[in-house]
Amino acid sequence: MRKPSVSVRVPATTANLGPGFDTLGIALKLHNQIAIRETDDGTVERVDAMRGNPGALAMTREAMDVFFRRSKVKPHGAQIEVKGDVPNTGGLGSSVTVRLGIVYALNELNGRPLSDTGLLEIATELEHHPDNAAPALFGGFVVSGIVDGSIRYRRFSVPPTLKFIVCCPEFAVATEKARALLPKQVTLRDAVENMKRTALITAIFATGEYSLLRGLFDDRLHQPFRKKLIPMLDDVIAAGAEAGALAGWLSGSGSTILCLAEQKEHTVADAMTAVFTKLSIRCQTHILTADNDGTRVKRS
Repeated sequence: MRKPSVSVRVPATTANLGPGFDTLGIALKLHNQIAIRETDDGTVERVDAMRGNPGALAMTREAMDVFFRRSKVKPHGAQIEVKGDVPNTGGLGSSVTVRLGIVYALNELNGRPLSDTGLLEIATELEHHPDNAAPALFGGFVVSGIVDGSIRYRRFSVPPTLKFIVCCPEFAVATEKARALLPKQVTLRDAVENMKRTALITAIFATGEYSLLRGLFDDRLHQPFRKKLIPMLDDVIAAGAEAGALAGWLSGSGSTILCLAEQKEHTVADAMTAVFTKLSIRCQTHILTADNDGTRVKRS
C-alpha cells in the first residue's frame, strides 16, 4: 500500500524591517512547497534538486529529529521534496520555508500532535529566533521575541494595497558573516532611536495608518555595519524613496533589499533596479503583496 504524503506551502519572509532587529517580520506572497512521503525503511532522502547537497540533507534531518523529539511521535523515514520560488540565499527566509515546512508537514502526517505554539517553538529552536519563523507560520506582519524563555508574538493582517518591491541581486551574503560584523555594544542614543522606531512601526501596522511609516526605517544596530557587504544599500533605498516608496530596508542579513509603497510600485521597482544596473550587477525584482495565510496544507 502506498504510504501517506503531505504537501505544504510556506511563504517567504522579510525580517528586521530596518530598526526591528530580530523582532519584526512580514510574510510575502512568494512560496516554497515542501512535500513529505512516509517510508518504511527509516531513511531520510531528499528527492529534489538538493538531493546531493550535504547541508540540505543535514538541515532536513535536524528538522525531523527535533519534531520527533518534541512531539514524541515514533520516528519514521521520509522522502522530502522542496521546490518553489524563494531564493536559496538572499534574506527571504529560505531556510525557514524548509525547516518549518518539514515540521508542519510531519505534524499533519502524524495526526497533528503539536499545536501552532509547538510548531513555532520548533521553528524558533531551529532558526534561533522567531522573527522569520512567526510570520512564515502565521502570515501577515508579526512582532515577536523570546521573553523569559518563552516566545511572545502579536500578528496583524497586511492589506493588498501595500506593495513590497523586492530586489534580489545576483550575489549572496552569508548570514554568519553578516552577523559577525555587528558591534558587541551600541550607544544609548542609538538604542533609543531603534526602540522608538520599532514601537511606532508596530503601532502603525496594528492601526493601519501606513502613510505614517515614512521616515521610520532608519536603523542604527545592523544595517550601517552590513553595508560593508552590500555597499549599494543606501543608494537603492534612496532611489526607491525618491520614486515614491514609503520606506526601504535590508531583508534579513541581505543581500535582498526591499521598498514598501502604496502607489507607483513599478516606478519604484525601476528606480531600485537602475542602481544595480549602473553597478553592472544583475538583480531579480518582484512586486509582491503580503501573505496573510502563512503555512498551509497544499491541496491538489
